[in-house]
Amino acid sequence: MPSSSYELIVTPFLAGHLVLRPGSFRGIKIGSHRYREIRQLAATDGSLPDWLSDAASHRWGLNLHGRPAGEALLVRAPSPHGHGRASYEVNNGCNWDCDHCVYGAKRHEGLAWGQRERLLSILRDAGIVWLELGGGECTIDSLFPQTYARAYDLGMMVEILTNGSTLHRQPMLDLLTTRRPYRITLSVYGATTETFDGFVQRRGAFKNFMRGLAAATEAGLPLSLSVITTRRNIHEADAMRELAHRYTTHVREYAQMSPTFSGGSGPLTEQAPNQPRPATPFTGCDAGHTSLNVTPFGLASVCKVSRDHPIPLLTEGVAGLARLGSIADRALQRQDACTSCALHKTCTTCMPLVKLYRRADAPLNRYCQHS
Repeated sequence: MPSSSYELIVTPFLAGHLVLRPGSFRGIKIGSHRYREIRQLAATDGSLPDWLSDAASHRWGLNLHGRPAGEALLVRAPSPHGHGRASYEVNNGCNWDCDHCVYGAKRHEGLAWGQRERLLSILRDAGIVWLELGGGECTIDSLFPQTYARAYDLGMMVEILTNGSTLHRQPMLDLLTTRRPYRITLSVYGATTETFDGFVQRRGAFKNFMRGLAAATEAGLPLSLSVITTRRNIHEADAMRELAHRYTTHVREYAQMSPTFSGGSGPLTEQAPNQPRPATPFTGCDAGHTSLNVTPFGLASVCKVSRDHPIPLLTEGVAGLARLGSIADRALQRQDACTSCALHKTCTTCMPLVKLYRRADAPLNRYCQHS
């Protein structure tokens, strides 16, 4: 498929305006008057203003002097809706079988292309700038290349959550180097073949993971690595950290296992012993107000955890998202015994996650200070 030709995205984002470069973590904030100037130049075939050309040269090393604004830029229209970020579960099917997975039954199912294309346009119209494509393993979805390319061409900064097993394949590398993602996030499940393959229950998984990691690095793609430690790989925790830091400075660690999104308890048995609970109090979030999650069937929810009262975007369109903020506010309200808890100001668990732990009959010490 042909590559999009724009160099920069100029877009409203929440209460401000940004200039963004696909494939780069760095951006430029601009005022509303600058945004209006650029939008007018792009609409009338004017040249890029010197201030933007100079800023792009300084920030990204780009030479855009004299380029027509409509050729070098993708200028996004303002949205009357207040959203800026979304995660889209392209397909919950996966080619690995990890016991800690929060998706439970990993079914290969999702939208047909026409519906998917319409869904992406709805997200664009909602104001989504940062879009996370995940699943399951999104890159094995038969429509992933078209989905990714369409999101990119609509002017979204795309992040891919992937196990890395397909990143070494040439068609995938061609797609991601001609339309560069904002970030590719992979999970590290072991530092040796025996541990990694045993963790994901697939022979050859570690080999493909390392091939994908090496290919993405060689191609200069922006990587982020998540070190996942459970009872099955805790003995290689230090080696996993060392492996991750060999490839990127963007490394996060996760040791807390959660129930499946349907309240299944399976992943909880995978937690390594003696892992301390998070210490940072939960003080609220903007999920449902400025961000949202979308299931493989186009149902919008507050976030990946809080999935009650989903909004069918293909039926209601972008206008349906007007209800999401009030759904989020209700979801975050403390319920049952939590309403009178004297420790709520230092609680580290949001109410939707508390409900999942309860549904899974999890031990109190997994999510509550009263344990």
